[in-house]
Amino acid sequence: MSRGEEGSPACPGMDAAEGTERSDALSRLERSSHAAFIDDNTLYVWGGYKVVAGEDVILPSHEIWLCDLNSGSWELREITGDKPPDLSGFCGSYVNGKLYIFAGCDSDGYTNQMYSLDLTEQNYTWRKLADTSGTTPSPRNKHSCWVHRDRLIYFGGYGCKTIGEVQNASSANFIVEEMSWVTIGNTLFRCWGWNNEVNVFDTHTETWSMPETTGSVPVPRGCHASALLGNKGYISGGMEKAELDLYCLDLETWTWTQFDIPPSCSPMGRLMHTMTAVSDHTLFVYGGLSINGNTLNDAWQFNTQKREWTKMAHPHEDKPRVCHTACLGNDNDVVVFGGSSNMCILVDSVAVLRSPSQNHCRDMIIFQTQPYSLFRLCEDFMARNPELFVKQLNWLPPKLRSKIEKRVAFFSATIPVLTA
Repeated sequence: MSRGEEGSPACPGMDAAEGTERSDALSRLERSSHAAFIDDNTLYVWGGYKVVAGEDVILPSHEIWLCDLNSGSWELREITGDKPPDLSGFCGSYVNGKLYIFAGCDSDGYTNQMYSLDLTEQNYTWRKLADTSGTTPSPRNKHSCWVHRDRLIYFGGYGCKTIGEVQNASSANFIVEEMSWVTIGNTLFRCWGWNNEVNVFDTHTETWSMPETTGSVPVPRGCHASALLGNKGYISGGMEKAELDLYCLDLETWTWTQFDIPPSCSPMGRLMHTMTAVSDHTLFVYGGLSINGNTLNDAWQFNTQKREWTKMAHPHEDKPRVCHTACLGNDNDVVVFGGSSNMCILVDSVAVLRSPSQNHCRDMIIFQTQPYSLFRLCEDFMARNPELFVKQLNWLPPKLRSKIEKRVAFFSATIPVLTA
C-alpha cells in the first residue's frame, strides 16, 4: 500500500486558500537522503534534500515531521537550540529517545560535528556535542551506523584527511581519490577518498574510540546499506560490482566475515539502497541505484543462516526508489519513505552526470515480510470496509475502536493530514 501520492486532491471541505497552504506545506515532505526512524508506531523524518529548478535544496534543520502510522496523519514540529547547519550526506541514528546527527557536508565542506535531539522532551531542542572525549573521526559523508548497546558504530564513508592522517593509516583503510594543495596550519594539503574505518561513539560517556578489526575486511566504500542483527552488523553494496556483496562484523569480537555467494544467486550490484533486519536471521533489501545508473524497484531477502538470497514478489514495482529510508514497523512490516523515483546517472568517457529532473517522493510504501496474525487481518479488513461494520464498531472497547477509526482514516485519506 502507499499513502500521500503525488498529485492527490485537497481534502474535501477545504477552501482553495487553505488547500493551497496545506498542499505547499505537505510538498515539503518530498525529500531524499533524509533520516527516519519509528518509535511507538510514529514515523519521524528529518533533513535531506530535494531538487528545485535543477538545484539541490537542503531541507530545514529546525523542523521534524511525525507521522502517526495508525491514521497516516502528519504533524510538523519546530526545533530550537544549536541546530545543525544545512547538511547533505549526514548519518542520522536513534537511540534511547534521542536522534543523533553525525558528519556530512555543509556550506564549508566536509564536517565531523555531532548534534543530538532529545525527543522525549515537550519542546524539541538541538544540542551540539562539542566536548566529546577520544579522537573524533575525520570529516566525511555517505557513511552508515549500527546502534548497539547504546553505542553508535559508524562504518565507512567519503571524506577528507590531512596527509599526516593518511600516512598514519593503513593503505587498506583509505583509498585516495584526490589531493588538494590547501594550507591548513602546518599541513600543506588534504586528501579526499573512501574509508572502511569503524568508529564507536558511547552515548553515555560521549566518548569516541576505534576498535581494531580483523578478518575479511571490506574494501573502503560509501553509499552502502547497513543493518543490525543481534550482535552483528551487516553492510552491503556501495561498490561498482556486478553483484551485491555482503559483509558481517561481530560487534563483540570485532571480526569481519564476507559471505561468499555465487554471482548468479546474488542481486544486482547497487548503492544508495536500504537494508532492514526483519527477523532474527533475515535482511530485507529494497531499491537503490544500479551500477548502470538506473533506479531499481526490486526487493530481496537474505537468510543469514542459509546464506542465500531470495527475490520477493511485491505490489510496488511501479515505485522504484533511491536515497529513501526503510524502517521496521509493526508485524515486521518495512516502511519505506521518500527518496527519488527516477534518479539517473549518466556516465561517459569524460564525466559522471546526474539527471536534474529527479522526482522526489513523499509517499509511504509498506512491504509485508511475514504472514499477518488473524487479529491484524481482521483489523485491516474492518478499516478498509467500515461501511460493513457500523453497528459492530460501536460494540468494541474504546481503545480498540479508536485504533480502528484511525486505520479507517489511514486507508481512506486522499492525502496526509497536516496538524498544527
